[in-house]
Amino acid sequence: MIAPFVDAAALDRLLDGAAQRVVVVDSRWYLDGRSGAEAFAAGHIPGAVFIDLDRWLAGPPSAEAGRHPLPKPEVFAAGMSAAGIGDDSLVVAYDDAGGVIAARLVWMLRTLGVEAAVLDGGIGAWQRAHPGQPLASGAGEVRAASFTPRSWPHAALASIDETQQRAADGSALVLDARTIDRYRGETEPVDARAGHIPGAQSLSCRDNVAADGTLLDVDTLRDRLTALGAADRPVISYCGSGVTACHTLLALEHAGFAPGRLYPGSWSQYAADSARPLATDE
Repeated sequence: MIAPFVDAAALDRLLDGAAQRVVVVDSRWYLDGRSGAEAFAAGHIPGAVFIDLDRWLAGPPSAEAGRHPLPKPEVFAAGMSAAGIGDDSLVVAYDDAGGVIAARLVWMLRTLGVEAAVLDGGIGAWQRAHPGQPLASGAGEVRAASFTPRSWPHAALASIDETQQRAADGSALVLDARTIDRYRGETEPVDARAGHIPGAQSLSCRDNVAADGTLLDVDTLRDRLTALGAADRPVISYCGSGVTACHTLLALEHAGFAPGRLYPGSWSQYAADSARPLATDE
C-alpha cells in the first residue's frame, strides 16, 4: 500500500512511471458553503477530476446519523466509477486546506484496500513545485472505469455508544479533530450543542499541518500522539461530521501507530441527542 501522504515530486514520479492507473482527485469542500466544484472549474491540477463530497462521499444528512454519514457502498462505487476510479486505480487526492478534506476520500479508499494518498500541501504545493505551469480550468475529462461496491469494514468503525463508553472509561484514546474552540464549547457554528464527548482528548487535525499546508514532520507527529497515549490504547477519531477525523487516522498511520477507527457520526450525531452528556473542560 502506498504511504498515506505523498509530495508533489512523488506524484510526478507516479504519473510518469506507475504500472497502475493514477487518478488525481480534487476534493475541495468548504464548511462555509462555498462550492468545491466552482473552485475546481476555476483552476485545478492538470488532469485532475472533481469528486463532490456531499454527493459521493457521504449519505443523506440527519440528526440520527450526522451531517456526513458514510454513503451506501453502491453510492460510493457509483461515484468512484463516475470519476474514472477503478478497482486497480491508484488515487492521489488534494484540497486547499492542508489535506484535512482530501483525507476523507483517501481514508475511505484505503479502508477498502484501494491504493490512495493525500497530496501533501495540496494544490499550493503542486503550484510551488511547477512554477510557471498554469492550472487547468473547466470541467476536466474523465476516463471510464468500474469500481466494485464493497461493504465498509466493521473493524474500521466505532459506533456512538462505543465511542461514548470508551472515552468515559479510558479504554480507548478518543481524539477530537475539531479546532480547540469547538472542543471547549466556546463556539459551535453548525451542530446542535457545543462541547465534546466526555473523556475525549483534543488533537485538532489542523494543528498537524504547518503554515504552508504540509504535514508536520513524522517525529513531531509521533511525539504529539505518544504524549496523548496513542501507543498505549486503541484510537477512535471523530470531528464535526466524520470528514476531518480521517486526517487524524492517516496521520496516525503515517507516524507508525496501529490503525485507528472512525466514529462516522461524530459530533453532529452525538450533539443531536440531548440525552447524551457533554463536556466543555480541557
